Amino acid sequence: MKSSSGPLSGIKVVEFAGIGPAPFAAMILSGLGAEVTRIDKPRSFEASVGADLFTSNAMNRDRRSIALDLKSAAALDIVKMLISKADGVIEGFRPGVMERLGLGPEVIREINPSSTFVRMTGWGQTGSLATVAGHDLNFIGVSGLLNAIGTKESPVVPLNLVGDFGGGGTMAAIGMLAGILRARISGEGSVVDAAIVDGVALMGTMFEGLIAEGLWSMERSANLLDGGAPFYSIYFCGDGRAVAVAALEPKFFAEMASRLGLADHPAFSDQYSRETWPEMRTLLTETFFQKSRAHFEALFANADACVSPVNTFSEAKLSPYMTERQVFEEVQGVSHPRPAPRFDNFSPSVSPPPFPGEQRDEILGELGFSALEISKLEESGVFG
Repeated sequence: MKSSSGPLSGIKVVEFAGIGPAPFAAMILSGLGAEVTRIDKPRSFEASVGADLFTSNAMNRDRRSIALDLKSAAALDIVKMLISKADGVIEGFRPGVMERLGLGPEVIREINPSSTFVRMTGWGQTGSLATVAGHDLNFIGVSGLLNAIGTKESPVVPLNLVGDFGGGGTMAAIGMLAGILRARISGEGSVVDAAIVDGVALMGTMFEGLIAEGLWSMERSANLLDGGAPFYSIYFCGDGRAVAVAALEPKFFAEMASRLGLADHPAFSDQYSRETWPEMRTLLTETFFQKSRAHFEALFANADACVSPVNTFSEAKLSPYMTERQVFEEVQGVSHPRPAPRFDNFSPSVSPPPFPGEQRDEILGELGFSALEISKLEESGVFG
């Protein structure tokens, strides 16, 4: 029987509103049942066309929001009350911003000695670049991974998945969980320096090992996993749509070649012979271009050949398998990937992103404020 309580039910996190990896980390935690209270700026994010950019941003979902003017002493008092009751705090500002607000690590530790304070940045809290501006592409460039992604001619921009969300937000969520677990065991809080450059470098561990073993070339598109191998690559079909071929192991390679009618061709006799790779690639390019992608989807349906369609975002939502798995959920006209990973005793549902300050009275009520006190705070400009 599915439970309505997530695995992180009872965990309380205070999030300072930001962009990119920190909200992504908070979304991961809230999707698994943590109660995340987001501190927003007291202003509207309505665009000229009338769309509310905050509530249409899928990563802002599953939270409660209170909007506060952090220049106000009364607002800071409210923040401190929230932190005193929280298991964790997450922020994504440049180093020094929280200190200038009067909410640095020493203050937070004094307020709540067992709290986990996750500081999400690109360059980290220390180092000569710590206070320098940067974005995903800068961080993965310095970390070494960007140079390995792309064609022979040039690196390519791999969206902001490798840095912001892989090395950044995901690592920040892991840091939060590890810190909370430590606090539960020892009672000791932690300050977590979640730097994208650190996380991205960690994600490259396997490649560092391959380099040390002499199994990885610094030349792009010359290796087994970077498109250099013709059986681990992308091919266009006759209708201009693409398929992904990832037949790395011999048995999968043999199944792919057999279904394409190429098993007896000399170029396919020795999968790992680099001498035959150029001809193998030419044959695969010509073969896939002869038919539509739908033809190859049917040809490889449920086959252990590791050939799959390269779907657009729209096509992914209509994919029979993604539909079968219920990977996406539509909420107020916005498609949301559902929380991951999955638990056998928890069935999550996505709640829409709140407007900044939407749960103000509810949150303040839980802190003990009366309606009259809230009204007085409003008159004083604490909420903007």
